[in-house]
Amino acid sequence: MKKKFLLARDTSEINLPRASDDTSDIVLNIYRGGPNQKPENSYDSYRVPVSRWTTVLDALIYAKERLDSSVAIRYSCRMASCGSCGMKINGIPRLACYTKISELGTHTITCEPLPNFPLIRDLVTDFQEFFDHHKKIQPYIQNLHPDPSIDKLSEFEQTPQQVDEFLQFSYCIKCGLCYSACPTVATDTKFPGPQALAQAYRYFADSRDDAVEKRLSIVDDKHGIWRCHFAGSCSKVCPKGVDPALGIQMLRSHMMSITKKPKKRLAELRETSREGS
Repeated sequence: MKKKFLLARDTSEINLPRASDDTSDIVLNIYRGGPNQKPENSYDSYRVPVSRWTTVLDALIYAKERLDSSVAIRYSCRMASCGSCGMKINGIPRLACYTKISELGTHTITCEPLPNFPLIRDLVTDFQEFFDHHKKIQPYIQNLHPDPSIDKLSEFEQTPQQVDEFLQFSYCIKCGLCYSACPTVATDTKFPGPQALAQAYRYFADSRDDAVEKRLSIVDDKHGIWRCHFAGSCSKVCPKGVDPALGIQMLRSHMMSITKKPKKRLAELRETSREGS
């Protein structure tokens, strides 16, 4: 049996009881389909009762639980910490759990899967390539001083000023919104994307890390950091204020030898200390 798709203008065909006095109704348009289905008119519409604090995720869960259990969505924490519920809401990449319907200023909400990600089904996308880019930049501290084979317990002290150098970029929750908004990612699948590049700077700026040359060499190629056109859309959609565009620009400045020399010298001194001990 062929599935019937309903557009926003067809909501008269949905017979739901009216909401109570303290709620109102919105029309929720949900993209439906998989990678092998035609995208034309592939939206189902539902009338959903909402209140002042209802989020888009709340509305989606209502639609899935009470109106159509076949709707595919992904979510977990419901508090903008896990990044699982990223989607395009009224044309803008957002977290569904962090987006209140009352703040959108409209009674018609359209939810679509994130661009630049392979589609699995409905609002669920495949993050494998995104995480592969993140893994490639080696997102962990690399420091062999003191020698971990000798000193099993080592403390790397930092001043508050040193922590401030990278703290902002450590707030990334890997939601993929910046990746979906990036025009360069849309044209070059080998481009790491703003999330990975910002995290490359996060570890580069960490005073505990010594892998200066290695980190720069990873992103310094024809598909790397120089492919960024600095559109700034990544920072605009970031729900945590990470500002990936700033991290990319900071890393660029280091690569052009504007500010990387002091840290490189520190790494050389640590190497000399290890050889002399």
